[in-house]
Amino acid sequence: MRVYVTGATGFVGGHVGRELRERGADVRDERIDLLDRDALVRAVEGCDAVVHVAAIYSYDAPADVIERVNVEGTRTLIEVAREKGVRRFLYTSTAGTCGPVPGRPATEADGPPPWELTIPYKRTKLEAERLALEARAVVVNPTTPVGEGDHKPTPTGRMIRGVARGKILGYVATTGLNVVDVRDVARGHAIALEHGAAGERYILGGADLPLAELFATIAELAGRPRPPIRVPYPVAVGASRLGVANRDEVRLARIPMYFSSEKAERELGYRAGPVAPALARAVAEAVSLNGRRER
Repeated sequence: MRVYVTGATGFVGGHVGRELRERGADVRDERIDLLDRDALVRAVEGCDAVVHVAAIYSYDAPADVIERVNVEGTRTLIEVAREKGVRRFLYTSTAGTCGPVPGRPATEADGPPPWELTIPYKRTKLEAERLALEARAVVVNPTTPVGEGDHKPTPTGRMIRGVARGKILGYVATTGLNVVDVRDVARGHAIALEHGAAGERYILGGADLPLAELFATIAELAGRPRPPIRVPYPVAVGASRLGVANRDEVRLARIPMYFSSEKAERELGYRAGPVAPALARAVAEAVSLNGRRER
């Protein structure tokens, strides 16, 4: 199978490309502007499948830039893939389009709370996901991938580095994350590409962890004391209004971001391993890069 993978120079995309190659796929991974239709035509030509991982995952980038890449870029790639007769299209969304919901792990039957739809990243990923589902693509919804290779880094990578390097001293008491090994996410992409049903979405998650527990684990792996300051949510909101904290990230911390991978397990045979080894790899990389210029 010949597969074009967008975003293969990024964190998740790099692992996805590597996983597909190990499974025998002929992977094309040229880095191309998603709004450059002619370049996309050349990249997709002769491919059996497209795996669209590329996106702007940021809470700081301008909203119009996020919109162009995440939505218009996805629209263009879907159109090109259809024109070139690509048989399979896999879109990498985010579990954030499925929730979170209060009081329980969210599933593919759920959606995000209204207050999160003001966040450009979340809103544009939801819009792009709808385009993919309308085009009968298979959609995967990773939770919070961690592991080696997050060099840019993503917001998740910055969080891990902040705790591992002793720069983050507090945690928002109201929230938590579903954390998953990026290698499991890559395997989830591969099996969804092969076995996923067109027009369906699949959450690829791991373990639900309160933020206090996650930060304590990261700090312990880095040989540092755990962040000692428990920040009530109203205090975090106040800090965001003063510009001390990122407003969008604070909005996302209102309730725990927990998710269920039961559908992917049942229908795809997806299995996530323990997250501790992936956190250890991420922390080791963060510590080794401390004080050096990052890519």
